Amino acid sequence: LHDGNGDDYESLHAAMEDEGFVRWIVDSRGSKDRLPTAEYNLPDTDIERAEVLDRAKRAANSVKQKPAPWIIVTQSAGRTWSGLKPWQV
Repeated sequence: LHDGNGDDYESLHAAMEDEGFVRWIVDSRGSKDRLPTAEYNLPDTDIERAEVLDRAKRAANSVKQKPAPWIIVTQSAGRTWSGLKPWQV
């Protein structure tokens, strides 16, 4: 979101969740780690990247349409990370 405030991002998190996205990833031990702000994961799915993009656009546009949000969708064959905090609900 461009020039989004805290309320905008809370709304975005809720809209992304409604589209099936989560804000965490699972490590090799099965523990959930929090993703950086405004990064999302769509776990356990085999849908095409275009559909993932459509879901993300729908969520972001429901919060703030102008200027158009910048969205990048990537497909991962695996991840390695460091420094993420544990997910706590």
